Amino acid sequence: MAFSVVQRNGRTATAEDLAPLAFAGYAHFTAMQVRGGRVRGLDLHLERLRFASVEMFGRAVPDDRVRAHLRTALEAGPDDLSLQAFVYAPVGEFAASDDGAQLDVLVRTGPAASGPEGPLALTTVEHERALPAVKHVGEVAKTYFRRQAADQGFDDAAFVDRRGRFSEATIWNLAFWDGTSVVWPAADMLVGTTMGIVRRQLDRLGLPQRVREVTPADLPTLAGAVVMNSWTPGVAVHRIGSVSVPEAPAFLELLHRAYEAEPLTAP
Repeated sequence: MAFSVVQRNGRTATAEDLAPLAFAGYAHFTAMQVRGGRVRGLDLHLERLRFASVEMFGRAVPDDRVRAHLRTALEAGPDDLSLQAFVYAPVGEFAASDDGAQLDVLVRTGPAASGPEGPLALTTVEHERALPAVKHVGEVAKTYFRRQAADQGFDDAAFVDRRGRFSEATIWNLAFWDGTSVVWPAADMLVGTTMGIVRRQLDRLGLPQRVREVTPADLPTLAGAVVMNSWTPGVAVHRIGSVSVPEAPAFLELLHRAYEAEPLTAP
């Protein structure tokens, strides 16, 4: 049975709480999959919220308060679910500054998700997100380009910056395989929590990885490509633009193994 919990500062959100947020665009968030009441990379989610809050508001919500709100939301749902935690200022998005009051935390839960099966075909789009290091709301471009990709017969879109480098995809990070190492694209992007989990577990397992610029011209030399986000550590990509990419099941298995090596933690 589908379910949803929406709480503001640890209490069930009312219509009065939510009405000012309808279509509002100045907030940031993190998204996670909860399994057995626990999450992977909790420290990365908390770090993401702290960093973004300081960047957008000049102050952050204390970790213990965020964790308390997460626990309250989890207690209201099943053991396995999807969760998003948003941080915003109560004065709204149209104020030139706020009064330094306590930031609000809105937590929303829903059914657990694991992402598409794949393999996927991606078109390429020249696009650079504003504040790329912040997972912020109100990004019309990602939905616009996903729909444009679907209209063109693709599953999704990968972004190329003004220097011709791959950065990320609409709601995904990108990772490539050169036959021996995991290759992370060098460009301005949102570093996802799943990406962070995989990178540190690859290090722990002693598996090779490197960061370098990747352009569309490099695709024929690569042995695999995936997208990843909070749903999954890897969905195979078999085509980018007109270039076919090997599916590389061993690469996909490696990423999933690294992700699953990350311990689950209770908020």
